[in-house]
Amino acid sequence: MMKKIKALLYISLFLFISTGVLFSQEMSSEAGKLYNEGNKLLKAGNYDGALQQYNQALNTEKDYRIYYQRGLALKSLGNLEQAKASFQESIKLKSDFEGGYNALGGVYFSMGNYQEAIVNFEKVLEFSKNNSVKTKVKKNLSLAYTKLGTEAEGNGNSTKAVEYFTKGGEINNYDAAYLSLAKLHTELGNWDAAIKAAENALKYRTSVGKGGPYFYMGIAYKGKGDVIKAKEMFNQAKTDATYRKTAEYELSLLQ
Repeated sequence: MMKKIKALLYISLFLFISTGVLFSQEMSSEAGKLYNEGNKLLKAGNYDGALQQYNQALNTEKDYRIYYQRGLALKSLGNLEQAKASFQESIKLKSDFEGGYNALGGVYFSMGNYQEAIVNFEKVLEFSKNNSVKTKVKKNLSLAYTKLGTEAEGNGNSTKAVEYFTKGGEINNYDAAYLSLAKLHTELGNWDAAIKAAENALKYRTSVGKGGPYFYMGIAYKGKGDVIKAKEMFNQAKTDATYRKTAEYELSLLQ
């Protein structure tokens, strides 16, 4: 069951990928020409070629947009350390550049540094005035907090895990975070909290099946001594192939 929950945490992050931005009058003609050529190559998937153009452009002029696009090329090539450095240079040159913070947050996420990812995603929310961008970045934050919750749970820190899963759910109504929270609360014997989290997982369900929330509600109602409600929940859970066997087993114990 948890394999399915954990798999949901690997959803791709939303990033600002600007592959065709024309240079402005603020950039020199030579740097701008190299920059635009790099953008064309990046859009075509020629990341090595794009990187070469951006490096040449930076030899001519240090511009935050060139560093940003260079970071995208490096990330596409799997060079996360250099991509991180390039995005950091972009932000140094333009401290309110939301695209740079979001891209840097995405690199930190890919590196497994979820705390730093969160710091940078929150910077995007601070600077951005675009509601669509904010919605996407909130999803990034939900993913990062949920990953932190999984780490904390694995390290035996249930208090932190509850905190992180709760944040992961509340920031963007993330169903997988609520499902992980429901499971954890059943393990801790927090029956009412488990039921509430499972109900939220159902209410905002977009990526999880119905079986998980119903299963953990069944466990919680069983813990509360409400056999009728527990049976009702387990019967709902067994309609999901992923939870069928465990739900049927729980029902057999209630006969």
